[in-house]
Amino acid sequence: MVFFAQEHFCFSVFFYEKAFLNVFGSVFLLLTVVCFFGRLHRIMNTIVEVPIARPPWTGIGKRLESQVRKALFDFQMLDGVAKLGVALSGGKDSLALLFMLKAISGRGVPPFELYALHVGGAFSCGAGITTGYLQRVCDQLEVPLIVRESTQKLETLECYSCSRERRRLLFDAAKSVGVETIAFGHHRDDSVQTLLMNLLHKAEFAANLPKVPMVHFGVTIIRPLIYVPEKEIVAFAEHYGFKRIMCRCPVGQNSMRRQVSKLLEEMELLFPNARENIAQAGLMYGSDKALSP
Repeated sequence: MVFFAQEHFCFSVFFYEKAFLNVFGSVFLLLTVVCFFGRLHRIMNTIVEVPIARPPWTGIGKRLESQVRKALFDFQMLDGVAKLGVALSGGKDSLALLFMLKAISGRGVPPFELYALHVGGAFSCGAGITTGYLQRVCDQLEVPLIVRESTQKLETLECYSCSRERRRLLFDAAKSVGVETIAFGHHRDDSVQTLLMNLLHKAEFAANLPKVPMVHFGVTIIRPLIYVPEKEIVAFAEHYGFKRIMCRCPVGQNSMRRQVSKLLEEMELLFPNARENIAQAGLMYGSDKALSP
């Protein structure tokens, strides 16, 4: 009996020791894999270059810069501006604007400090990209990136409240670094869509204004891409490799702005210059009610 008990004890010790070694080996292997991929991720973050658009430009880049400079001059967008924020969603429009303003600063205009302002969260009107991607873009441009997080949830998601929250977060981010002027990436086509929505919904002939002092918030909004057609931004983004087509907003896929964009396409079948003419009319005759405090 004593011999049997000793044998049973030795067998138990051997069994548990073997089980422990198996578990330990599995944990060690798992940790090794995690560390490997963690290190690989860090290495890739440092060696994989993100697409950056810099001068000297090709033809499309020269045309974009010319249009941006014209808007900055025509509407005195940079008068007295020492620090300038860029609302950076990560889509083609905001990235093109960031690249242009970085290239323009100190070249024909007084130099200004540039800051990228990004609102993250589960849903975005812009491209489905990570904050890490934007951080690498900004690091290469030597532009500080300030990030705020949206609290929008799918159950209550809708365009108006989301846009108001994002704008408030952008303003707060700008003020945290002393920025009082923020450049938005709204282009000519955005302005045309806004005009049609205001006209058809509210009987107001009002497009996006190039420069709007937001008196109650203590900041000024500027739109340097106001002269630029969207198709030229697309061509610029494709040429420099930063075009993104993903949109993480489930509401935006069927928004009124999307429907108005389709309406414009139908109008252009009859009137090929519809967008250009509407945009010009908006700048010449559009309401400036938004300038009232």
